[in-house]
Amino acid sequence: MKWNLPIEEFTTPNPVTATESMSIDELRRLMREHGVRHLPVVRDGKVVGVVSDRDVRVAQGLSAEHSIQVCAADIMATDPVMVKASAPIEEVAYAMSDKKIGSVLVNEDNGEFLGIFTVTDALNALIEISRSGQAHRGD
Repeated sequence: MKWNLPIEEFTTPNPVTATESMSIDELRRLMREHGVRHLPVVRDGKVVGVVSDRDVRVAQGLSAEHSIQVCAADIMATDPVMVKASAPIEEVAYAMSDKKIGSVLVNEDNGEFLGIFTVTDALNALIEISRSGQAHRGD
């Protein structure tokens, strides 16, 4: 069965974002307050990277002297995977699985940042698709 649903249907729009100058403590607090594991890093309205909870945990392992010198720009992935909003969900999910990544950034077809699609979003999509398929079988 092919699911030609566009990724934008399951994307978290307007996600919580970070700036390059945020400290490790600020990033950790932001993630905890909003219950997220990935923060797009934005400069002048453009996404320039992404910080994951794993990046933050690694940086927290530094000595106190060094960790206060580290900011989002130092630990962010500067080449996050970006996809178009119209990309089929099955292709995006496969790419995430193949690359072993927890999120992709989603852009409108004109290139404007739309949101983030995470593994949690993928699981929610699977549940929704599965339930709608079961409902059709019962007709």
